[in-house]
Formats: sequence, C-alpha cells, structure tokens
Amino acid sequence: MTFTVAIIGRPNVGKSTLFNRLVGQKIALVDDTPGVTRDRRPGEARIGDLYFTIIDTAGLEDADPESLEGRMRAQTEMAIEEADVSLFLIDARVGVTPVDEYFAELLRRVGKPVVLVANKAEGKLGENGVLEAYSLGLGEPIALSAEHGEGMADLFAALLPFEREEDELDDEDDDFDAPLPVDPETGEEIEAPLDLTKPIKVAIVGRPNAGKSTLINTMLGEDRLLVGPEAGITRDSISVDWTWNDRRIKLFDTAGMRKKARVETKLEKLSVGDSLRAIRFAEVVVLMLDVTIPFEKQDLQIADLVAREGRALIIAFNKWDLVEDRQAKMAELREMAERLLPQVRGVPLVPLSGLTGSGIDKLMGELLKVYATWNRRIPTAALNRWLASVLEHHPPPAVSGRRIKLRYMTQPKARPPTFVAFCSRPEALPDAYTRYLLNGIREHFKLAAVPLRLQLRKGENPFEHKAKKR
Repeated sequence: MTFTVAIIGRPNVGKSTLFNRLVGQKIALVDDTPGVTRDRRPGEARIGDLYFTIIDTAGLEDADPESLEGRMRAQTEMAIEEADVSLFLIDARVGVTPVDEYFAELLRRVGKPVVLVANKAEGKLGENGVLEAYSLGLGEPIALSAEHGEGMADLFAALLPFEREEDELDDEDDDFDAPLPVDPETGEEIEAPLDLTKPIKVAIVGRPNAGKSTLINTMLGEDRLLVGPEAGITRDSISVDWTWNDRRIKLFDTAGMRKKARVETKLEKLSVGDSLRAIRFAEVVVLMLDVTIPFEKQDLQIADLVAREGRALIIAFNKWDLVEDRQAKMAELREMAERLLPQVRGVPLVPLSGLTGSGIDKLMGELLKVYATWNRRIPTAALNRWLASVLEHHPPPAVSGRRIKLRYMTQPKARPPTFVAFCSRPEALPDAYTRYLLNGIREHFKLAAVPLRLQLRKGENPFEHKAKKR
C-alpha cells in the first residue's frame, strides 16, 4: 500500500459500504442504523492497479468530548491526522446539511488534502445533491454509488496523484505442512525451526466490558481503540499491528460475546459473527475474563469454541489489581480451569491489569510459548517409538473377541497438531482409548494448552488383492 486514505462523513452516509467496496470484502458492519462504526478500521484497498490503505471511521458528530459520541469523534480526528488524504462523504439524496458544512470547515482547518464524494448519487434523486455539494468549497464533487459501484473511475483519477513508490513486501506463504528436514547423519526427520519473521495473529475475545480494548490500548501505548464504562462499545473486529521484543504481532480487538439468547438486535448478531470470524482467522486467542466474576457459563462456551476451531488459547484474568490475596485466588482459578476446561488441559492462566499494564510481559511470554507449541511437528520416528512403548504397556482392547491392531502413526500437519493413526478396525476403537492416546501424546511431547486432533484410518491389507476367486 503506497498511501493512506480516511473515509470521513456524518453518520449513515455510506462510509462502511464504500470501505467494503474498496477492500473487496464485507468486512465492516453495515446497517441502516446510524453510528454502527465506532472505532477506526484499516483495510487494504484497490481500485484497478492502484493499491492503498483505507481507514473506515465513525460518523462525525458534534458532541461532548467525554460522551461516547465525543470519543468516537476523537478516533475519527486521529484517522484524519494519520491519513495522506480524506474522502469526505455526503449523502447526495439528502443534500448538504448544516452538519456537513460544519465538518467541511473542520477539514479545511486541518489543511490536509480532501476529496469530496457525493455518495448515493444513483438516479435522478441524487443529481441535485451532487450540484449542491459545490457549496462546501472543497472542489468538484465525485458522484458515486458505493452500493452499486458507480463512479469508481472518477475516484481512481482523484486518488492517483497521491500514489508513491514503496518497496514490495514478500508474500507470506503457509508452509507449515512442508516435509520436515532430515538429519544427514541418522536419516531421520527432525523438528523444523519456527519461522520468526511472520506476524502472529492474536484475537482478544471475551464477554462485553471485560477490558479487551483497554488492554490493547495499553499494549500500544496510545488510545487506538474506543473505550469507556459502557458495555458493548466495540462492534467491528479491529486489527492493529504491534511489535513486542522484535516480534511482529497483529492484534484483533473483537466485540463482546453475550449469551445467544440475549443477542436480540440484528446489529449485535453481526458483531458477534465478526468476532467468530476473528477467532477462525487467528492463531492464538486470548480469552479475557473479569477476575471478580471468572468462568461464567459464557466464558466456558467461548473457550470451548476456541478449542473446537483449533486455535491456541490463553486465559487472561483482568482487573488483577483489585485482588487482595493473590496467591489464594490464583490457586482457586487453577483448580476451576482444570475442572471446567478439561478439553484445553494445561492452558496458561495469566493475571494482568489492562489499565495499568502489569502482567502484559508475562502474557506475551506465554503467548510465544503457546504459538511455538501450536506450530510443532513431531518427527514420525519419535512418534512411532512412543506408540510402540504405549502398545507394549497398554494395548487396545479386544472388541467382539478380536484384537484391534495399531500399526503406525504420523503427524501430517500442525496448527493445530493433527495426528493420523493406522489401525485394523478404526470404527471399533473405543473413544476412551483415543482420549488415552491423545493425553499420552500431550504429556510425552509437552503439547500443553493447544487442541490436538487424532484421525483413525484403516491400513491397507497387502494380501487383499490376492484373495481367491470363488
């Protein structure tokens, strides 16, 4: 991306619709309700062969700085300062309003380039609004329809002068399924070193008002995300780039996830859907719990969802500065985690304060460990030596008088670690023995805190094709 563009305008003029059009995906939440977008959301945009960073912003409103609307406006003003050029959107069907005139003057005072866009200009209803836009004194308006994609050629021409040269970045290929390297002396596979150049995708999830946005702001050292005492401020899943001890991290702030029965409005359903999408695309998920009310039913359901999606999990207990007897509280939390979340045995529990920043270094240390474990590939020879030892001490049970033979095991992929075992009768192997194998792999190869997968396949019978014809 060669330059940065901020989409500015009052609520409900189509900023998020234009954002989605330019990035080519329905990333930003769109609804008829004014004020859906609250945080500023960056994205990688393209018009033809013109590539740039686009920032979706909250609708500009004249409000008290301490109010939610006032804090949203502050986020938008930060986006204007960050951008090389602003797209100032008005609604062509409504025409120029006093609010548009007020914020046009604000943009003029900032002194940065502005491109005036009359959105929703399709049809005769929008023509008058396009002509009226000249009165704002921001130059010739571009007649556009973000919904239908009309006027993109004119927008391309308006943004082309801001293009500048930039070094190309290397593509990031997912090569974790490549064959493991081989030791030249023994001829056996060895574990591949972890690629430290790729950014780690980390989603911060939890119930509303757990302190997710506050934690990310403290990590970044700036008020990047909108925060406040009101529950449910975050609606979109916002990604921000961060570097910790020379490791690149991509943080995803997500909307709070309430119980399904309490999610009533269409907008909240969209927000929760966006959070679920962030979990699926993340590599490590940090589940934020309020230490004063930990392990609510919804917390357990979110943790179970993360495990089923195959993501690495860390549980962070926020508001740790409010705890008096910390040693006793930590022992209690460990007991609860072991009892309530057996599917993520060994998950790291990190006490922290999103407000003061205490515990963030410990959180990141655990995150790097879990990420390395999630990426591990166990050499096939080591797996089968372990399997032979297990079969010697605890072979599979006989079912219907016939012994089940486990012949071979391998790990074809990581992220999460996935194993395949070949046996004579996979459909008859009891679930209890499958769990026994997974627990043994987790303990022997030190794969705590990440979900494991075990697939059973039937080994081919080499004499089957020689069966006598009757």
